Amino acid sequence: MTSFKRVFSRHAIAALALGCTTLASAAELRIGFVNTDRIFKEAATAKAAQSKLEQEFSRREREVEGLGTQLKSASEKLEKDAPTLSDSQRGARQRQLVELDREFQRKRREFQEDLAQRKNEELQLVLERANRVIKQVAESEKYDLIMQEAVYVNPKLDITDKVLSGLNNAK
Repeated sequence: MTSFKRVFSRHAIAALALGCTTLASAAELRIGFVNTDRIFKEAATAKAAQSKLEQEFSRREREVEGLGTQLKSASEKLEKDAPTLSDSQRGARQRQLVELDREFQRKRREFQEDLAQRKNEELQLVLERANRVIKQVAESEKYDLIMQEAVYVNPKLDITDKVLSGLNNAK
């Protein structure tokens, strides 16, 4: 039992020494944080991407909105005219309304899917550029670790402004 205590004691001391060494090394570790939400909102490249998407999808958005307005007015007209229509006329108008609703739902879904896909593509390009700038900042300022996601970050570790500046100055 005595040799077990000695061996255990030696390992405990070694672990404690290793822990102290690790803590000392951690004190020298240089860490930074980048807020990607701010990058996506404030970077000139992100704003340009948003503008590009708005321009690219504005016509389709107006078409979908127009179809929605057409559907609403057709529905209101059917409600208003329903008492004076024959059963066959009312049935035909309801079928037309159902068909118009299907077309509206399909076009709206396609529009939303296409917009989401293009938005992801554009944001990916912004993120790739931001990551290049982050790497440049990390290398030039000798950071050991740059994080983009965290539950809590001390504001003194936040280098988002440096990254935004680098992104906005890069052409």
